[in-house]
Amino acid sequence: MAGHELDRAFAALADGTRRDIVSRLTLGDATVGELAAPYDVSLQAISKHIRVLEVAGLVSVTADAQRRRVHLEAAALAGLVRWIERHQRAAEARLSRLEAVLADLDSPTSPNTTPTKGKTS
Repeated sequence: MAGHELDRAFAALADGTRRDIVSRLTLGDATVGELAAPYDVSLQAISKHIRVLEVAGLVSVTADAQRRRVHLEAAALAGLVRWIERHQRAAEARLSRLEAVLADLDSPTSPNTTPTKGKTS
């Protein structure tokens, strides 16, 4: 996924209503009316949310007689997941390196630790 596509997708998912719509679409395609049902907003408002998701490439809309059916584009979500997983692996590797350094510093045989001198009586 190119940078501008990631920007649009993450910006689209920054809104809770749009995240809810994506979640609902994981169950299957739905009409705009079906997607609007749980919300106390107009069909026009839901249509605007769907349009943002469509421009971001996360959903596609097809006309079916009198209705518009909305379909989740799983490949677009897969691109987001790949981006997140790549950065997660890098962060986990960095954390593992830090843990190894800290463990080495705590080790009594570490060259970075100085032996404590015992008290004499």
